[in-house]
Amino acid sequence: MAVLSERALAEECVFDMIMNAACAARHRAAPGESMRRLLSMTRITILLWGMSLFAVYSGFRASGDEPSYSCRTYPLKRDGIALHLDCVTLKDKKPEQHILLMHGSTYSSHEFDINYQDYSLVRRLAREGYAVWRLDIAGYGQSGKVDDGFLPDTAYAAEDIHAAAKEIARISAQDRIDLLGWSWGTMTAGLFAARHPELVRKLILYAPILSGLGEQERGEPFSHNTWESAAEDFQKKEDGTFDTEYTDPILIELFCSSCWHYDGEYSPRGWSKDACVSGNRKLIDLEHIAAPTLLLYGTRDPYMNRDLLQKAPDLLPEGSKLQAIEGGSHIMMYEKPCYRQFQEAIVHFLNS
Repeated sequence: MAVLSERALAEECVFDMIMNAACAARHRAAPGESMRRLLSMTRITILLWGMSLFAVYSGFRASGDEPSYSCRTYPLKRDGIALHLDCVTLKDKKPEQHILLMHGSTYSSHEFDINYQDYSLVRRLAREGYAVWRLDIAGYGQSGKVDDGFLPDTAYAAEDIHAAAKEIARISAQDRIDLLGWSWGTMTAGLFAARHPELVRKLILYAPILSGLGEQERGEPFSHNTWESAAEDFQKKEDGTFDTEYTDPILIELFCSSCWHYDGEYSPRGWSKDACVSGNRKLIDLEHIAAPTLLLYGTRDPYMNRDLLQKAPDLLPEGSKLQAIEGGSHIMMYEKPCYRQFQEAIVHFLNS
């Protein structure tokens, strides 16, 4: 078990990112760019890491509060593939409840814990007394690789979640856990919750993909990850530049380089078999979900089917709720005007 303070975690994160800065810069450089251009990009990237570390340290000095966290990884295997399952808690505090966070397509569970200022959902929930579990679906992040990128589709991922939920229930001695899914994670978590209601206390669907995103050709089994693709959900102005009223540039760099660090150049595309279908096809079986459910979305999220969202509460059990965050996009948990309201909505629902 690793026991790290906020400051130690920040140092570890930034050091890792600096060591990967040259790789990230090379990854973003177009073919034929000069070495001078490449070195310039690397220096800029490293400068950003220094700025981020300074900002984190400044935040500590201002708040005077530096909680310590415990992070432990638990061995788990399904279908012959090792799955990365970890748990973060406050040091020396027994958690009252357990929650599992499920990532979306392309990038893995590190997305929930960008250690910058107070944006991290993982650390916020840990401070609320939760044991915060994260699972990387087979082929993603720190889990074992797959030969066929189309293998981990929604149904396959739901079985990975089932394996993790049973392990968490065994370790925690609790019958049911809370569950949060983001984007494609709402499809995988929603399917698991419908199939195994006995294991879920409360369900949160953040940016729920309720219907098909539109028919597309099958394409390649793996997506080619780039800095640009990792940053595509951050809001931009009309001229194509990032809207800094919504997102801190340092956070964008940390998020994108974290994607490069943990997920590398390629990610499975099994999700596309289920999501890239006609917009008339429903993708989450809300009628069969037994747990009280929070549907949480941003009003600027381009992937939302708003007609289905408005009807969704009538299909869900008592205690369910639909909540919109004004101005939020698909990645509103990292947007300056939205992230605190996003965190509060989750904490309030879980505690209500």
